[in-house]
Order: sequence, then structure tokens, then C-alpha cells
Amino acid sequence: MGPPCQPFLILENAARQCSITQAELSLILDPAPMTIVPLTPERFDDFVGLIERLADYERLERPDAAAIARLRADAFAPRPRFEAALALDEADRPITYAIWFETYSSFLAKPTIFLEDLFVLEHARRSGAGGTLFEFVRKLGEGRGCGRMDWNVLDWNAPARDFYHRRKALWMKEWLLYRLTY
Repeated sequence: MGPPCQPFLILENAARQCSITQAELSLILDPAPMTIVPLTPERFDDFVGLIERLADYERLERPDAAAIARLRADAFAPRPRFEAALALDEADRPITYAIWFETYSSFLAKPTIFLEDLFVLEHARRSGAGGTLFEFVRKLGEGRGCGRMDWNVLDWNAPARDFYHRRKALWMKEWLLYRLTY
């Protein structure tokens, strides 16, 4: 095993590619035995591998080749449709990822960070990796002047629900999710 990774390091070149500002780079949290890096073309296959593992966990179909091509195009477009980061362990292996994007609250008159996915490989759960990446996205939104962070949790996913409750997140039970699929 190589030297320990620098806690919470975001690679500056990758950060520039992903439009992460210097102020966002300075969002240093408590040290953890992991490195957080923005999604880059070089890490795209790792990213897709983690998405496939999430699909398995949620008992969903894995993304097909066309969906993977859209993910790549949307991630690295001149105006990306989402942002993502990976957390790497000390051996530079991906162990968790997050996808987020901004929406807008007309009542707060501020942007909202919407956390689409936060997934941790089973062997890395309870290591603090998920909490560190969650806190990174939360602080990123705060640093960008967002008024809140929203996300969805499957009703059967008690470990995820407990994870969010430990972080003082509120279940918005009065709001019902509706969806149209195209």
C-alpha cells in the first residue's frame, strides 16, 4: 500500500474541469482516510461501476449502454446537467459517490442542492465515508448560497433513513413525490 492519501483532497486540475471554485476547494472538513475527487473522464468507469452497484442494491436495472453514453455526455458537457464526486480509499479505489444538481426555491429565492444519489459500497459502510461525502455536498451547497439540500430515500431503505436522521435531516412527510416518465 502506498503512502496515506491526503484527507479530503480535491485535485485542482479535476476541480477546474468540473468548474469547482477555489472557495469550494477550501471546504476542508475533518480528516478521513479517504480522498474526494470530482468526477473526471479518467474516473468515469469507476463512477459507472458504483452506479451499477447502487442499481443492484435497489433491485433496479443497471444503466444500458445508451444511458451510460448520456451520463458521460451530460457530465462533461459545456453546461453539465449534474455534478458528481467520488470518494477513494487509501489504495485509490472508489468506495462511494454522490450526484447532485441545483434546483431553485421560489419561496426562499435561493438555489437548492438536490442530492440525487449518495451510495457507499457495503464494505465501506460505517467507515465514515458516506458521512464525509454527504457533509462535503452539504457544505458545497452552503458555500454556494443555497437555502437547503433535498433528496429522496426509498421507504424500505432503513439504513439510509437512519443515516439521514442521525444528521438531523427532517422527513418531509407532508410532501408526496409524483413522477411522469417520458
